[in-house]
Amino acid sequence: MYDVIVVGARCAGAPTAMLFARAGYRVLMVDKARYPRDTMSTLYIHQPGVALLQRWGILDAVTATGCPPMEKARHQVADVRLEGCSWPVDGISAAYAPRRYLLDRILADAAVAAGAEFREQCTVDDLLFEGDRVVGVSIRTAAGRSEERARLVVGADGMRSKVAALAGAPVVSEDPLMTCVYYSFWSGLPTGFEVYQSTGRWAGFVPTNDGLTLVGTYFPQSEFDTVRADVRRAFLGNVAAAAPGLGERLAAATQEDRLYGTGDQRNFFRQASGPGWALVGDAGHHKDSITGKGITDAFRQATALTGCVADGLQDRPRLDAALRRYAIDRDELVMDGYRDTLAVAELRPNRRLALMRAIADDPVMIERFFSTVSGACPSSELITPEWRERARA
Repeated sequence: MYDVIVVGARCAGAPTAMLFARAGYRVLMVDKARYPRDTMSTLYIHQPGVALLQRWGILDAVTATGCPPMEKARHQVADVRLEGCSWPVDGISAAYAPRRYLLDRILADAAVAAGAEFREQCTVDDLLFEGDRVVGVSIRTAAGRSEERARLVVGADGMRSKVAALAGAPVVSEDPLMTCVYYSFWSGLPTGFEVYQSTGRWAGFVPTNDGLTLVGTYFPQSEFDTVRADVRRAFLGNVAAAAPGLGERLAAATQEDRLYGTGDQRNFFRQASGPGWALVGDAGHHKDSITGKGITDAFRQATALTGCVADGLQDRPRLDAALRRYAIDRDELVMDGYRDTLAVAELRPNRRLALMRAIADDPVMIERFFSTVSGACPSSELITPEWRERARA
């Protein structure tokens, strides 16, 4: 019998398995994929997420991949351009955007090094119950089927989580789809982290491994059918429309991969836990990827769950109380970023243009602005009374 079974071994599941294993628990981590394997992602890890990688002792492995640090950011709306950086978090001032086939392997290896057992190409067919309590999983591999039992089963299996469905985790809050996104990788595009917005248009440049730059662009969800009818034309047109000169910069570079995209960027909260089970990462909460908060939030949820459970896994009443506490903490951790993301995903940047214009010559406020983007500063602390007065002037 295991103490914890974690279903999913990416940015939410692998850190969860690692932290439980480091706490001395017997952990089984399973994933239906074979590693290393890429996945759709905007790649970006904000400073709070990078600080957790450092705390876990695996930031050096990430930087060793050659993924460049991003210590400055550019955010432009219309004629207003802000350039700066987030406040440091635990001494970390840089963001990173490693390719996922590299990052996910590093995280899974860290879980194994901590003592977790990892089974790849392993599919969960069902959950095991005692009454209304989850007590294990039924799994299938090329070698056959088996049942494994645990005191806690953690679903870290993504937006379409099978664990959530089998556990009966209800969606407790949901907002409409807001954007669709397409991205690819270019070489010959020297850049830092850059974001450009105009009404209905958004484009971002994110440097990653091997001298490549992820170029992503977002459209209103209502345009998805039109966009996917001629993706390349829509993509290039959207980049050019986001800001003057972007189209020319991209034309001088070389596209190195196909275009990836989706129109299924759901915005929801599922119930985070129940008797014998919990959800982390996209399994329990998903939002539009336009603010790039998914990986960082997955790391923070893994930390929150393992911190709440601590040494109480052997005692069912203590575990149940810990899981209820985690559900509350999860919502508090991600709600601020969720609201910010929905605001950005409206693709109506003129709502914040006056505020950006008001601080364009104030380095302190620019740093505070980028700190709310990273999550190092709560959004509630961004719009100070002084800033409100300046924006009205």
